[in-house]
Amino acid sequence: MPKMMPESLQAPAAILLLAGGLMTCFFGHRLFRIVLGIYGFVFGAALANSVMGAAEPVALMAAMVAGGLVGAAILLVAYFVGVALVGAALAALLVRVVWAQIGSDPQALVVVAASLFGAVMALVLQRYVIIVGTALGGAWSALVGGLALVGGTAISARSGRLAEWMLSPMRSGPDANWVIAAWFVVGLLGIAIQFGITAKK
Repeated sequence: MPKMMPESLQAPAAILLLAGGLMTCFFGHRLFRIVLGIYGFVFGAALANSVMGAAEPVALMAAMVAGGLVGAAILLVAYFVGVALVGAALAALLVRVVWAQIGSDPQALVVVAASLFGAVMALVLQRYVIIVGTALGGAWSALVGGLALVGGTAISARSGRLAEWMLSPMRSGPDANWVIAAWFVVGLLGIAIQFGITAKK
């Protein structure tokens, strides 16, 4: 969760991430428009939270809800934009995974080029990109939410803030390699279930 989020809101936000992540991971293709709405809301709320800063809890909550509704509306209306963003995010993630093995950060131009390529390919191969993207994204959201509920501040202090996990999973900290492994296992399970059961034509 974002750093400045009031403590009273962290548990509900973690539950939302866990439940939404599981639904996204295993039913992402079938419920893609709902998934777009959920993630649009999450990112809109996170953006509003970062812009508001250390505001009063009531004002911060109102801004997060408003930002979330705007984010959800944008992705729901712009369906193809949502698909392209999924492809761009997958491509950027792949670049970061490769560069993480080298031990350095990729150049901005490489990330931008990969994201553009991913966005174009996502529009060409919509079904496959949606399944893979929602399975991996949902698995990560579910893990972040579940760890926030179970581990609380202990896990946050050891492996980095949960908000940073959501934006940069390859930087989850030296003690969180098992989380990365669990993410891929759950993500692959979600891909298999979607292709085999929930996303069948």
